[in-house]
Amino acid sequence: MQPSDLRVAMFSGNYNYVRDGANQALNKLAGYLLSQGVTLRIYSPTTDTPAFPPTGDLVSVPALPVPGGRAEYKFAWHLPRTTREDLAAFKPNLVHVSAPEILGHRAVSWARANGLATVASLHTRFETYPAYYGIGFLAPLMIKGLTRFYNRVDQVVTPGESMAELIRSWGVTRPVRIWSRGVDHARFAPDRRDMAWRRGLGIHDDEFAVGFLGRLVLEKGLDIFADVCAALRDRGVRHRVLVIGDGPARDWFAERVPDAAFAGFQRGDDLGRAVASMDVLFNPSVTETFGNVTLEAMACGIPVVAARATGAVDLIEDGINGFLVPPRDVDAYTGAIARLVADPALHKAQGTAGHAKAQTYQWDAINQKVIDTYLEVMERRAAPPR
Repeated sequence: MQPSDLRVAMFSGNYNYVRDGANQALNKLAGYLLSQGVTLRIYSPTTDTPAFPPTGDLVSVPALPVPGGRAEYKFAWHLPRTTREDLAAFKPNLVHVSAPEILGHRAVSWARANGLATVASLHTRFETYPAYYGIGFLAPLMIKGLTRFYNRVDQVVTPGESMAELIRSWGVTRPVRIWSRGVDHARFAPDRRDMAWRRGLGIHDDEFAVGFLGRLVLEKGLDIFADVCAALRDRGVRHRVLVIGDGPARDWFAERVPDAAFAGFQRGDDLGRAVASMDVLFNPSVTETFGNVTLEAMACGIPVVAARATGAVDLIEDGINGFLVPPRDVDAYTGAIARLVADPALHKAQGTAGHAKAQTYQWDAINQKVIDTYLEVMERRAAPPR
């Protein structure tokens, strides 16, 4: 079988209506699949005001706003007749699901009922979210549900080995392959650094810019970030917080880090400039499966201080291109950032090492792994039983 023989129905909970790392990866993958001759059709909830144009043919699936203060996201509660009819007309031979939600489950059920191959890609550590919203007791139930979901498909792809190990520890027994992430090296590069842009935000040249990059939501570890910034102030470490992004927790975060410079959402080359203009990326999140922001900072030659958690442990060599810190250890985070402020030679060495490592992450080679996975699954299903 060749890539041109593949007809893939891809399901997403958010393909392009809110920009995030997961759908950026899916759209990159879609572009590569199409360039290699794969026939592709994407099914996802949509809005009238998408964050960016979709890559590939996108079919809208009816959905409702997510309750609990996160109405910017939507969930599809079933696989409606119109969608099933579209699927039947499209005639896929493989179904790729990217979220373990109701739509993903229904898509897998439809594929199994029709004897089709199934692949699930893992993008988000949903089981970590309840702790940030006062319902941590639900995490074990979520892990059981996630395990069941991934055990229903023919193959799982995870962004790194740390996530593969985690889901195996839950009891996922399906084959797992790695689908990492790439980075745009023309956009994210050390020469994108712009001190004049920093000055425009009120950051002085002698201030050490501690960067946050991503959506401003509680599960990104905003509480720890704020506590560490307060500890840096208490130690007299000269710094300034540079926040790149926006989100529903912006006001809450601004109260906790009142001296921060908020640059808002940045896109395209402006985002590359913003990341390269940090002095360190501080990423205390324990909810990452990969950490696109970590790789982007590395590509810009920026050291990273991150939680020792999934995603970060696949990218950061502790003490070489950044520091890995026990999650929620405010003193350890503060000490790591203070070391980089106090030791310019160490800061430069870590940035150089991160930049060199990032060069090995190339999108085309990485996305080819997904096509290889599709073909492997198709071959395995076609093989006669032993």
